[in-house]
Amino acid sequence: MESKNNWKAWLYLAPTIILLSVFTFYPIINTFVVSFTADYDYVLGSKGGFTFQNYIEVLSPNGIFFDDVIKTALPNTLLLTFVTVPVSIILSLAIAIGLNSIKALKKIFQTVFFMPYVTNAIAIGMVFSVIFDTQYGLFNAMFGIQGHPWITMNLQTGEAVNYWSAFFAICFYIVWHSLPYKILIFLGGLQNVDNQYYDAAKIDGASRLKTIMKVTIPLLSPQILYIMITSFIGAFKEYNSVIGLFGKDGGTFDVTTGQKNMQTIVYFIYDQISENQVQYASAAAVLLFILILIFTGIQFKVSKRRVHY
Repeated sequence: MESKNNWKAWLYLAPTIILLSVFTFYPIINTFVVSFTADYDYVLGSKGGFTFQNYIEVLSPNGIFFDDVIKTALPNTLLLTFVTVPVSIILSLAIAIGLNSIKALKKIFQTVFFMPYVTNAIAIGMVFSVIFDTQYGLFNAMFGIQGHPWITMNLQTGEAVNYWSAFFAICFYIVWHSLPYKILIFLGGLQNVDNQYYDAAKIDGASRLKTIMKVTIPLLSPQILYIMITSFIGAFKEYNSVIGLFGKDGGTFDVTTGQKNMQTIVYFIYDQISENQVQYASAAAVLLFILILIFTGIQFKVSKRRVHY
């Protein structure tokens, strides 16, 4: 009887296993293989032998892609990750606590905050490129700094885009676009918290801030861990924001050098694929996979002491 149930269980799992094998496991294995393959051409289907040269070109100071990956894409990816993830988590948690506290128009506010999540990321990026427009952008008009170049140079004065201005614009976009999903998760967690914990804190004379720090956040720790892991993975794979704000040039502020100043690792990967340099894209993808694996492992390790189930 037990063996029959096991057979049925595997039968039910079969479609999922097949889909995961075709669209997840095989691409990962193939990417790893291609990263060690010389002269790979996916258009013609030709390839050379085993080589470490792809990694040398990406990681070595003398490699042709060292400036693109190690000096530009990797620092950009890490900076975006360690700035946008904490800011978005803190903001979304604060908004979720606020929304959970109000009664009137609660559903309307929830809908308004969730709308960006169901909007196309590239379309939102185009809207933000207008908001941060040098001459007519809403951001410059609000703060009285007309002419300040955030995304594109000022054509009237010739002032080029400053890296940190562009970095602020892309961080603003990423945080704004990532808030709705986080708010939704935190709201779900808050609505499952038993009110007796808050009643006990009130009896003990705890302030609002202390109640949040000692009651709300510990009880939301599973949701916070989930959001942290998914946010870090999402930030490491950031691509849409670069395309949405800066287009295909990846934020090339100086046309004389042609350096794509705002490119991320995933942007570099897609860029190399479009140039039929799949072996270098695969090497960068493997490095990104290892990076994500390390940070995810660290988060799970730290969470054993901090997460309360």
